[in-house]
Amino acid sequence: MNSVTIPKATVARLPLYLHALEILAAEGTCTVSSEMLARRVNVNAAKVRKDLSFLGTHGVRGVGYDSSELGTRIREALGLTRDFGVVIVGIGNLGAALANYDGFGEQRFHIVGLYDADPGTIGSKVGDLVVRDVRHMPADIAENNVEIGIIATPAAVAQEVATQLEQCGVRSILNFAQTVLQVEQADVRRVDLSTELQILGYYLRHDQS
Repeated sequence: MNSVTIPKATVARLPLYLHALEILAAEGTCTVSSEMLARRVNVNAAKVRKDLSFLGTHGVRGVGYDSSELGTRIREALGLTRDFGVVIVGIGNLGAALANYDGFGEQRFHIVGLYDADPGTIGSKVGDLVVRDVRHMPADIAENNVEIGIIATPAAVAQEVATQLEQCGVRSILNFAQTVLQVEQADVRRVDLSTELQILGYYLRHDQS
């Protein structure tokens, strides 16, 4: 596998390319051009070619890329060649919806634990898992070799949860709480739905002006 460091902007587009390839494969497409991927992902073809060059693949002029091989290269770059254990902390409406999302398992991210501090939520069942008291999380994470934590708690307790996750050895955190987390070494991705809606509002305003 190519050891070149891939730019963050390229990493953010790789899942989009992979999704496009999966759709094209379902449609029976065995070879894909940079132009085909560009149309699916809404970027220009030159950017597609530059992004894919970081994977050590340049395609064949006039032919394109072998869809299966390119998909394998992207999965390798994203680390999708093995399974990942994931826990969700905060099982309100959002946390429960995430726990029920089938797409995680399809990409080898397996929800192995659900946690909450609310006595009314602890002991309830979401899908195949029972919500456990957050106090059990450290032992469970160690037992299941969990690497990813999803925070879906209120903002007021999200930092405390992030600190606990990191202390338990969790290396990556997906944060849905409306707050910026401070961590020592873990990688954090923030998903702020309110912010995204505000950005859409900006574009709507300018489209109408």
